[in-house]
Amino acid sequence: MSQSTTTDRGKPYHLRLPATSANLGPGFDALGLAMALYLTIDAWVADGFYIEATGRDADLCARLEDNLILTTYVDVLAVAGVLAPRLHLLINNEIPLGMGCGSSASALLAGVFLANHFGNLGWTGQQILEEACIREGHPDNVAACYLGGMTASLMSKNSLSTSTCGENLIWGLNLAMPPASLATEKARALLPATYPREDVVANIQSTALLVAAFAQGRGDLLRIAMQDRIHQPYRMKVCPLLPLLLPLADSSATLSPKIASPRILGVALSGAGPSVLIITEDAKPSALPAMIREAAGDESLEVLQTTISMGALEG
Repeated sequence: MSQSTTTDRGKPYHLRLPATSANLGPGFDALGLAMALYLTIDAWVADGFYIEATGRDADLCARLEDNLILTTYVDVLAVAGVLAPRLHLLINNEIPLGMGCGSSASALLAGVFLANHFGNLGWTGQQILEEACIREGHPDNVAACYLGGMTASLMSKNSLSTSTCGENLIWGLNLAMPPASLATEKARALLPATYPREDVVANIQSTALLVAAFAQGRGDLLRIAMQDRIHQPYRMKVCPLLPLLLPLADSSATLSPKIASPRILGVALSGAGPSVLIITEDAKPSALPAMIREAAGDESLEVLQTTISMGALEG
């Protein structure tokens, strides 16, 4: 990493992009949920590329080499025939990397935002979103990162359609994270090429019910609606927390009588894993981390507690 001097500090261009949890059980490559854990960036034009980073994985975020934010920024402008101005970035990262929390989606979207702003491309929000989705290869994480709430998305022939709901729900989002990360490509490679019809039908039914649950604030529907037959059963061998924590969604689960149990609405793999998302009726219930660690048999397990995000901010 080489230092550079910002030529004109002035007011920075500011971005705040949320983490996301995709799939939500049955909504494979279709649903994403924005979480109030953020990638925050302040950017200025400078005489060289330079990154100062704080927060989670700060050393990785500060690297210039193979930095997804910068490579996306430079490539978007190169395709548009614009020489990319060099930037000084101040980054604060709250999003776990490689944990199924949409870190690549937030970085891609940040790169496109930066290119549009500093390259004076004049793109609309829809164009920014579509460019990032095309580069990601599927829209679920990127659309939720941009729009917030629970976002359903469909990308066809480079055209993107989205619908968002649940932005104002006060449900708690709780992430149980094992120490080792998991590459999305590895998790995706475990999936079969074809599925039995009954599994596909079951997932269509669950996905429809899940969207209705978020749209209507029906937490009572989530336990059933978040059940999946398309990707979670095939990923359990590389996501060992999942089979341990799925029973938490069952009201008959037997837990320690010493722990006052918060109401758990649903449990699912977060994105491609290995993290597990536990949705609760109340935001940040204090008893839940101990409950999760007991179910996982790991007192050192990291548990992040957050809420639903309203989506990306720029300015």
